[in-house]
Amino acid sequence: MVAEAGGIAPVAGAGEHAPRTPDWTCGTCGAEWPCQPKRDRLLTEYGVDRAMLSVYLGACLAAAAEDLHAPGATSLQDRFFGWLPRRRAPR
Repeated sequence: MVAEAGGIAPVAGAGEHAPRTPDWTCGTCGAEWPCQPKRDRLLTEYGVDRAMLSVYLGACLAAAAEDLHAPGATSLQDRFFGWLPRRRAPR
């Protein structure tokens, strides 16, 4: 990972689906980041460590909010966290 203004971003290799700032689109497919391929990859990479995945996505969300000057944080929160699978409640 490398430090970027206001946050962190992975070093992008071919097919990495890394964010392109300041518009926060995917540098590989052009979709809003995190795109579906990156979401799938993040779930695989972080596995059961949802806390660290949340820390990473939170840092990205903070950087994106600064770059995009988003007036409403709700849509960015949905974009960065709304796709995460919900935990099952203990029985």
